Amino acid sequence: MRAIVNTPGGPEPIAIREVAEPEPQPNEALVAVHAFSLNRGELRLFQVRPEGWRPGQDIAGVVVRAAGDGTGPAAGTRVVALVDQAGWAERAAVPSHRMAPVADTVSFAAAAALPVAGLTALRTLRHGAPLLGKRVLITGAAGGVGNLAVQLAARSGARVTAIARLRNSTKRSSYIAASAQDSRGSIASWLTSTLAASNFEPLTARQQERRGWRNSPALGAQSLSWESLSSGL
Repeated sequence: MRAIVNTPGGPEPIAIREVAEPEPQPNEALVAVHAFSLNRGELRLFQVRPEGWRPGQDIAGVVVRAAGDGTGPAAGTRVVALVDQAGWAERAAVPSHRMAPVADTVSFAAAAALPVAGLTALRTLRHGAPLLGKRVLITGAAGGVGNLAVQLAARSGARVTAIARLRNSTKRSSYIAASAQDSRGSIASWLTSTLAASNFEPLTARQQERRGWRNSPALGAQSLSWESLSSGL
């Protein structure tokens, strides 16, 4: 199968290469990856990881083979998942407790942009919970974490004030305002229910630091598919 690998000594920093198929553990499902997203922490890791390292944490796709121990979604289920690495590939082995079903109304590209950014926003807002009736100030509201934080805070009953850089504010202000005023029916609704129904757990600060995410905000909606990669090559 094809996968993106780190090539620090090559003519380009990354390359698409043929690699071995994943070998899932009993608690892991085999997922056909339809889309994955880029996070700043991953991009920074290219500078320090060795030749052949395979990145990729946020993925969305379809379960090809369910986990051998009977846990998690069945084969054929559309899922979003968070893996430690090697997600930028055609297939990935995913622990059953780190994936959740995706509604048919949510695209793979949209779903793939949610795990790191969504969990970061959720974990941050939990520090101030409960939010009902509170005033919440969200900076960087035009970014991946920020726009999800706006929606989650509004859906939690907060009065949201969102701040974004001037170059982003004109383009995104109407979207941010709509998110802050009424997040019903938006992707935040699905994100909230998905996180509540799954076993996703926000990473601790130490875990984020190990993965290179600490002080590295996610880049929202930067999702790619193997179809788009192939057409661009």
